[in-house]
This record gives sequence, structure tokens and C-alpha cells, in this order.
Amino acid sequence: MVDEQRKPLSPSAYRIQETLFSLGLSCKVVEFQDSTRTSAEAGERVGCQIGQIVKSLIFRVSVSGKPVLVLTSGGNRVDETLISRYVGESISRADAEFARTSTGYAIGGIPPVGHNRPLLTFLDEDLMQYSKVWAAAGTPNAVFETTPNDLQIISGTTPVKVKV
Repeated sequence: MVDEQRKPLSPSAYRIQETLFSLGLSCKVVEFQDSTRTSAEAGERVGCQIGQIVKSLIFRVSVSGKPVLVLTSGGNRVDETLISRYVGESISRADAEFARTSTGYAIGGIPPVGHNRPLLTFLDEDLMQYSKVWAAAGTPNAVFETTPNDLQIISGTTPVKVKV
């Protein structure tokens, strides 16, 4: 559960905490000794359903090379063809180096906000069914709880269909 195995915030998690506060959110970043890298691990740590975990997936637009962030429900698999239609170009899953360069964070800890540069972002409509969701907070061990509504506001996007 959330109170078990907490540790002081690392610099990356602290940066997300400050970003959340600057965006007007009072949610608290929690950093664990154990991993929250996967949806299953994160759900286990915080005691929620896998669907309440926000996976932050980075894709690369084929022609322009721009990054695309998809915030999807933990149990869903993103339909790359569908996202390509939204973008207007084909996309592919980004490698670890591209993800870190684009966001400032490693895969498994990519938050929905606080990136190195603005990202074209898509929010999974399936997340909107929950009263609370948990998103990565800058490290593979850090998360924060928020509402889907607040996630929509801070990510600056509209919920869309993203899954197969």
C-alpha cells in the first residue's frame, strides 16, 4: 500500500512534485523502495486496479521525428494505426534514448507533465471511468494520484480512443 516502503523524493520525483504544485494540483508524489515501472507493479504498490494506472508511452513520428505521448490505461494496448491517423503520419514505438531525450525521463518513470519540450499528447478515454488514477512521477519508483479530469487538464488534451 501507499504508506509502505516510502522513501524521500529523488531529484526527478521532486521536480514532478514541484511541477504539479505549479499547475495548481495538491496531489503528492510517492516514491517507493520497490519498482512501479509496470502497471502491475504500480497497482500492487498503491492498491488499485491495473486500469487505474496511467501508462505513459512515447512514440516517434516517422517523417518528422517528433515525439508523441500516449497516456493510456494500464491494461490497454495502444493501437499504433489509430494514433497514426490522429497524428496524420505513421508512428513507431520510441527507443529508450529517444524517450529520455524527448521527455527528460527514463521509460517506466515518464510523467504526464514536466517534459523537456511540449509533446503532442493523447489521453485514453478509458481512464475517464475512474474516480482516481495513478501516474508515473519521474522515476520507475515514483507515482502520484490524481483525477482523470485533472490529468486531462494538465496534459492539455481531450480523451480519445487509443486501444486495439
